[in-house]
Amino acid sequence: MSEKELALSTKYDPQAVEANRYQYWLDGKFFEATGNPEKEPYTIVIPPPNVTGKLHLGHAWDTTLQDILTRMKRMQGYDVLWLPGMDHAGIATQAKVEEKLRSEGKSRYDLGREKFVEETWKWKEEYAGFIRQQWSKLGLGLDYSRERFTLDEGLSKAVREVFVSLYKKGLIYRGEYIINWDPATKTALSDIEVIYKDVQGAFYHMRYPLADGSGHIEIATTRPETMLGDTAVAVHPEDERYKHLIGKNVVLPIVGREIPIVGDDYVDMEFGSGAVKITPAHDPNDFEIGNRHDLERILVMNPDGTMNDKAVKYEGMDRFECRKQIVKDLQEQDVLFKIEDHMHSVGHSERSGAVVEPYLSTQWFVKMQPLADKAIELQQQEEKVNFVPDRFEKTYLHWMENIRDWCISRQLWWGHRIPAWYHKETGEVYVDQEPPADIENWEQDTDVLDTWFSSALWPFSTMGWPDVESVDFKRYYPTDVLVTGYDIIFFWVSRMIFQGLEFTGKRPFDDVLIHGLVRDAQGRKMSKSLGNGVDPMEVIEKYGADSLRYFLSTGSSPGQDLRFSFEKVEATWNFANKIWNASRFALMNMNGITFEELDLSGEKSVADKWILTRLNETIDNVTKLADKYEFGEVGRVLYNFIWDDFCDWYIEMAKIPLYGEDEAAKKTTRSILAYVLDNTMRLLHPFMPFITEEIWQNLPHEGESITVAKWPEVREDLSDKEAANEMRLLVDIIRAVRNIRAEVNTPMSKQIKLQIKAKDESIQAQLEKNRAYLERFCNPSELVIATEIEVDDKAMTAVVTGAELILPLEGLINIEEEIARLEKEFDKLNKEVERVQKKLSNQGFIAKAPEKVIEEERAKEADYVEKREAVKARIAELRV
Repeated sequence: MSEKELALSTKYDPQAVEANRYQYWLDGKFFEATGNPEKEPYTIVIPPPNVTGKLHLGHAWDTTLQDILTRMKRMQGYDVLWLPGMDHAGIATQAKVEEKLRSEGKSRYDLGREKFVEETWKWKEEYAGFIRQQWSKLGLGLDYSRERFTLDEGLSKAVREVFVSLYKKGLIYRGEYIINWDPATKTALSDIEVIYKDVQGAFYHMRYPLADGSGHIEIATTRPETMLGDTAVAVHPEDERYKHLIGKNVVLPIVGREIPIVGDDYVDMEFGSGAVKITPAHDPNDFEIGNRHDLERILVMNPDGTMNDKAVKYEGMDRFECRKQIVKDLQEQDVLFKIEDHMHSVGHSERSGAVVEPYLSTQWFVKMQPLADKAIELQQQEEKVNFVPDRFEKTYLHWMENIRDWCISRQLWWGHRIPAWYHKETGEVYVDQEPPADIENWEQDTDVLDTWFSSALWPFSTMGWPDVESVDFKRYYPTDVLVTGYDIIFFWVSRMIFQGLEFTGKRPFDDVLIHGLVRDAQGRKMSKSLGNGVDPMEVIEKYGADSLRYFLSTGSSPGQDLRFSFEKVEATWNFANKIWNASRFALMNMNGITFEELDLSGEKSVADKWILTRLNETIDNVTKLADKYEFGEVGRVLYNFIWDDFCDWYIEMAKIPLYGEDEAAKKTTRSILAYVLDNTMRLLHPFMPFITEEIWQNLPHEGESITVAKWPEVREDLSDKEAANEMRLLVDIIRAVRNIRAEVNTPMSKQIKLQIKAKDESIQAQLEKNRAYLERFCNPSELVIATEIEVDDKAMTAVVTGAELILPLEGLINIEEEIARLEKEFDKLNKEVERVQKKLSNQGFIAKAPEKVIEEERAKEADYVEKREAVKARIAELRV
């Protein structure tokens, strides 16, 4: 094949290779699930990205892992469904659209609910387009014919069905409770949407005077502005200091209202003064105490964090400004007598960053305990959800075992509107999937549901549920694996599990593959404030998607964080370039051989047998490791085989027959080159889909695309362990000769005498048979292979398994330096002997290890001892 006929350009250009290839795959419908009943289904649903912006490196990592799994399973003959979709992301998306409106001098209230929702749909369409572009750039094999959105009609129906069902079972209720309130976005938050940060604050110590004038009682608080809503002071009923005061009243400073002293077991007698102020509308623990003592709930703040009319003269002030003023006023009244510095954990909104306010509000809740109990029970069964790595199961169970009811209502306009209506006259609550018939007499709840409520249904709502007869639901649910980061086990994974169990009776996925976070090269989390974020599209623009994908997927082990650096991506680009150049060489020397002409039955050289054996080992290792999600190890195995075995050794050795006169040997070598490269591209394809498709299309092949080519299988008829051992000896000899030449500055171009002392006649015969390789790669002026060789003092030596190498290098060798080198080698071998002997003397190891492993260790011991003794003997010769 001439340069002109070869489709692969002389230089690897990822942009040229990747251009238009994705469209070719889409046009071929290679990614669409077929529903073929003869194939076993394999399903993954994509963790739906939020339509708030563009994808980041974490998304690229997450989706690349899914793409690897689905591409591999498709090649293995499964009917693969990888279902794409996006999340409406209530708070986050609404905040983005409101920010956009503010920049235009408007607010959502100027537009009204209906128009605002229209604007948000426009935002969704724009950003969904960006996300699809990025998916295509990454080469993701998604079935777009089944794409879903958490606010589409089908999913909305599923959400309504779940809400109404849980309500009728008594698992959803509406009540006045203390919730986490975000004053910036003016909405409730669930517990896991609150991030706790250590903040420097203070304890404010105050004296509340007794109403009868007989003294005072001391309390302390970190939030003095809430005292305006105090409705009691609590002490422990057994506290001797205060027993006599229970039932009496104190006068609330500033407000002047009398409030009772109550006895409650919740109070810790040892903490502070042993007396606490009770503000039922502003603290979850005080709320419970208030319920027990039938205390009034006085809310002193507005939803935006300003003080309301119950805050008397502080009305209209921001809560933190109020704190400053009230502290000043209390000091002037001699009520506040001490301020003590106090570092404490303060909740912040995950979305807006505002300090979260514990706030009395009427909200909708899911009663979690019954749902959590089922999920916990599942993990005791064989059909449990398997976490990879399994340590994350403990993280998941810990949260489930300490569950609190889930606040699901949000004071937003963008999202699933709660299917509840209130009668305008009677206040009666009507909950159903459809509005009441006399709708004119009812008002729908203005709140929407927490985003996670709908995304918790994602594995089955996307398949057509609640229609349990849906073809996709029956065939593709439960899904096989969920791939996600450890940071959303609580938010999402746990909720999908308990909702899946409740509504389908099955776990929603067999496995959960957990990965970590992408960090910068210094190990820091990527963030806007640090300015260390990396746009995956920029990386692709520079190095190509294949390089980014290979780095992301092979750069860490399951559950571990990944450190990003451009140098590492460049290293994977170098790997791709190596593959490209090796493939070009192979294709140029295939002489236009067709798939039908490939023939592996001819007489094979030791290099041929070895590379086929190594290919079998690589297929076996890659398949087993990928099935265990050990993609970092898969990367290592593929890299070693492609770079070392195939490129550095086999291709070089293949040049001997390819450039020779034996036509039969040429045909066999071409066939083996094509066969090995074809199978190697298939193994590599899930990781580097673009370059492998490009190379594969130029190879002799059958089928339309590598995406649907058969996954490589081990062919035992092409394994030859004996030939593999022969090749290992040749490689060891050639490497040793190259190392010695390098030590004494003798280039490969300069011929030198080489003597090989074989351990026995069989090794001698083996080396004679492969003399051509030794002459080609060692460049000896004279090559002697024998079982007995007299070693010249002025020679460099090396010991390999089964042979000793002697390179008479008179005038180039320094005897003392050679002895020092050999002594280092002796020490190294001695340590290996000691290590393996220690292992073999360990009775625990002998008792537990398989016989094969023990035999391998014994073989290592014999090999190391033999090499050590040869080095020892050579040192003795040089010292004579």
